[in-house]
Amino acid sequence: MFRPMRRFKQQLTEAECAQLLHTLPRGVLAVLGDEDYPYAVPMDFWYSQDDGCLYFHSAPAGHKIESLDRHPKASFCAYDEGYRNEGEWALNIRSVIVFGTVSRVEDQQRKEEILWQLGKKYTDDSAYIEKEIAEAARRVAILALKMEHVTGKLVNES
Repeated sequence: MFRPMRRFKQQLTEAECAQLLHTLPRGVLAVLGDEDYPYAVPMDFWYSQDDGCLYFHSAPAGHKIESLDRHPKASFCAYDEGYRNEGEWALNIRSVIVFGTVSRVEDQQRKEEILWQLGKKYTDDSAYIEKEIAEAARRVAILALKMEHVTGKLVNES
């Protein structure tokens, strides 16, 4: 169903992809938008290795939500800042692309657990996380991207 990577020598291992998803702060979620145009939006995310999902928080309405309601398949791309080998100008960039289906998390307790994990990814201020969850948890949407296919690649931009 999914294409094999053409430049397989640059392919990252499953463990390398998981590490990137665990550490990278944000990526771009792409959905099938209005008039079948791709709609890609930068998103913070949390990767749960326990259930193989990426989680996002979102407003409960808008272009992204309406697009996902029509067509729940999506892709997500995240990439690092890259590095240069000594004496070279070109960046070496590691990226991960995830394909899957997005659904909303409806259970309020699970939503709050995910919001806690998202908060912990970006700050160690527990009081701040608790305050944000108390104020916003009932009015945000939590989206779960169930990963069906993951590829990663190390590319030299030269």
